[in-house]
Amino acid sequence: MFKRTHLASAVLVAMSCQFAIAQENQDDQTTSTQDGSDVEIIEVSGVRASLSKAIDVKRQNVQIVDSIVAEDIGEFPDNNVVEALQRVTGVQVTDRASGEVNTVTVRGLTDVTTTINGRNVFTASGRAVALADIPAALLKAVNVYKTRSASQIGSGIAGQIDVKTQRPFDFDERTFVLAGRAIHQEQADKTDPQFSFLATDTWEVGGGDVGALLNVAYTRTNFRDQSITAGAMLPFVTENPSAQMLSGADYTPLQRIFPDQCSPECWTPGMENGLPFAAGSTLNLNGTDEPYYLSRDAIFGSDFQGERERPAVNLSLQWAPNDYSNYTFEAFYNGYEQESFNSLFFQFVDAWGNVDPNDPVGLIDGTNIIESRFVNNAFNFTSGDVTKGETDSYLFSLGGDWQINDFFNVKSEVYYQQSEFTTEFFAVRGTTSQSRLFMEANDGNDIPSLVYENSDPTNASIYNVGETFENGSTSEGDSITWTIDAEYFVDNAFFTKVQFGSFVDRRTAEQGNYDFTGAAIGGLLSDYDENLQYRNSDFFDGNATFPESWVAADGYYAFANRDRYRELSGLTGTYQEQFGQDAPRNRTNFDIEETTIALYAEAEYNTELFGKVLDGQIGLRYEMNEADMTFFTRDASLAPQSTAERDDNTLLPSLVARYHLTEDLLARVAYTETIRRPAFDQLNAYTQYFPDITDVGYGTGTGGNPDLEPVESQNWDFALEWYFAPESSLYATYFTRDIEGIVFDSIVAEQYQAPTDDAPGTYIVSKPANTSNGKLDGWEFGTVYFPENLPGILDGLGIQASYTILDSEQDIPLFNEDGGIDEYDTRPIFGVSDSSYSAVLIYDNEELSMRLSYVWRDDFLNNYEDRLFANPLGVYREAEKSMDFQLSYDATEDLTITFDATNLTEEIYQSYYEYPTTHNFGSALYSRTFALGFRYRM
Repeated sequence: MFKRTHLASAVLVAMSCQFAIAQENQDDQTTSTQDGSDVEIIEVSGVRASLSKAIDVKRQNVQIVDSIVAEDIGEFPDNNVVEALQRVTGVQVTDRASGEVNTVTVRGLTDVTTTINGRNVFTASGRAVALADIPAALLKAVNVYKTRSASQIGSGIAGQIDVKTQRPFDFDERTFVLAGRAIHQEQADKTDPQFSFLATDTWEVGGGDVGALLNVAYTRTNFRDQSITAGAMLPFVTENPSAQMLSGADYTPLQRIFPDQCSPECWTPGMENGLPFAAGSTLNLNGTDEPYYLSRDAIFGSDFQGERERPAVNLSLQWAPNDYSNYTFEAFYNGYEQESFNSLFFQFVDAWGNVDPNDPVGLIDGTNIIESRFVNNAFNFTSGDVTKGETDSYLFSLGGDWQINDFFNVKSEVYYQQSEFTTEFFAVRGTTSQSRLFMEANDGNDIPSLVYENSDPTNASIYNVGETFENGSTSEGDSITWTIDAEYFVDNAFFTKVQFGSFVDRRTAEQGNYDFTGAAIGGLLSDYDENLQYRNSDFFDGNATFPESWVAADGYYAFANRDRYRELSGLTGTYQEQFGQDAPRNRTNFDIEETTIALYAEAEYNTELFGKVLDGQIGLRYEMNEADMTFFTRDASLAPQSTAERDDNTLLPSLVARYHLTEDLLARVAYTETIRRPAFDQLNAYTQYFPDITDVGYGTGTGGNPDLEPVESQNWDFALEWYFAPESSLYATYFTRDIEGIVFDSIVAEQYQAPTDDAPGTYIVSKPANTSNGKLDGWEFGTVYFPENLPGILDGLGIQASYTILDSEQDIPLFNEDGGIDEYDTRPIFGVSDSSYSAVLIYDNEELSMRLSYVWRDDFLNNYEDRLFANPLGVYREAEKSMDFQLSYDATEDLTITFDATNLTEEIYQSYYEYPTTHNFGSALYSRTFALGFRYRM
């Protein structure tokens, strides 16, 4: 018979492999490790308490996991979750814009599955949720899983981020917490509120316990982002061209060379490495090898500002009628609403008419690249663009946890979620021709510059009212999911527990959009209502030689009066034709229903090897996925509807071993397999064509591929962890990822005639395919260290540091004009920095907690530019860095005062085309923030 002493040992072993919720909420206790030794948890608070709990999570979990834990209820250490995650080892963040950091990568990869309390969540018709959309005030902890057990969802090649929220049984007594902050965005010169409220209590009812918790959060953010960008590099003839065009006319000095204006075609748009830029490089212009220059087609500035609101509510009800069962109902609402205005100043600098032979042309030394020149009669436009976006997401869940007997536990949950995202966009252009300007592609700080001799860009009388642009979209999705998980404790010399379960999910996704371009309205901007005129000020904060102000259409006013400007630009008839008298509605692009069924089994084991404890987990997950898909188009040249089906079956093994070398030294090894299914919008069978509106000579097209297969990754991890003090640790991990079937866009030139075109035209069309493979290897190093027995005021000093080294490669297919693959080019995986680090200086002593953190990541390949141009396709981000500061002071036992600052050094974020010293691209200035807040608990 299985004795209770054996059962207790088995339970202890099993629980030590799991995320122990109870341990997160106890400040002074003793816990047992796998080898039976005791680890003292010292009572601490503030930042130190947060890190201590995170260390405990890492140590006790059988998986390789890093965590961030709220220092106290309602006090997460940053403005949003993504900013907090940047200090986690192996996590990099990017896309700092709109007043916050937006994108998180784990070990360089962006394919991260996000769950809330273990539940798979999404936004609208996507497969993921934006972490930045979850208010930090709702969170208790965030766990970053870098390996995966069979019981976890198989998607997410990069990893899985599980967000933990508060529940009533986490508290021992009635608790109320009110927190608020005033956050000042420096560039926007606005101060915004952020507040949260938590109320929870438990009651004894009929011999059982009932608990209720309500957590409400609201955040408003005003932002201003400013950027200056140098356009594509294109070939131009020199000041003294000698070649003849096919028509027999001479090239004029500094004339732009279009591919179809030389015979045979002398250069191809979309070259991987761009055209040669050594001094004296030549092109064959109509049979003659002629030297050429490379110069930019445009330089433009963007002054982007707006306001965003994020309300959120979490309701949690728990009922434990006895010691053997527990029921939980949760409702989660997350909202997002943003209204933004972009004042765009776009100056073409590729004009070749009226070139003054006395004007100097400056070249970058040793190259054929024009660094500076005068430009005459150059087309210039401004645009006032307003975008409104709104998201509403709901999640409802009901689950139970039952202890059937001393050996067998079962838990099950059903949850429903629904999410909808809508956007509206309206813009009005202003157009003019600038008589004379001086352009410099790089002013010495990789920032382009523009100087106007005889013109004032703030003068509304020089701008004509141009075209209107309007588009919008609606995407929505819902799902209903049922899970059941069981665990059985066994009395075995090797295995201690067996787990098995299932996951059944029915998911729908629908997306639609509309897109219209109106004709030029005409007339001078100065002749219209003054409310249509908008002038910005102090652009780029004096950091660039660029107009500090210009006039553009006031996007807010145009949006509010868009019916009038639709009529003036001829869009009214188009609306009536397509939608009748109703307001504009989105056309449906796709409607997809997907079913996923997963079954898993895993076993935990515990044994001895050479007198040391060896434990771990072995599992197998089988996922079956199928989808019925309907696609739509309103292109009169295509059938209005198309259907397709897809399915995939995937077997995902996992094996994790943990070896206790000493009481405080652990070694881990893990082999796991993960997948990434294609995004729903990548599956669309139709191609959407976009006409050439900037006179580059080509239109563009994008389409999907209903035959896409999941991307698969085979993963190895090797870790060594040393817990040399109760609140200190040192660890290193080596990992490798072999990724097969990466989705990459194929490129083909097509002849297509749109219903509104008089004749077919050339379109460069991209469609996704599983045409690439990749490999990622790397090292992670991290430490948390609080020295013991420091004297007096120095007691409480500590550091948190991490360093990540990555080596990645991806096979980039090179396509010919027919869409076939000629060869492969090996490049780094998009978004992967070779190295990154974070360093945090911590001070935590009784009532005062402070943290100064610095985060840095190396430059990285961010994306490929549009293939319509000659510039190198690869767009790289320069090294990114940020310094932040947090302070909290316990004014009383119940009241804490906080101060936070982000982006203290006010970095300028920059990018370049392939070659950092000669091919600068964009420069962006984002705001610093300063926040003063409080937290009151009773």
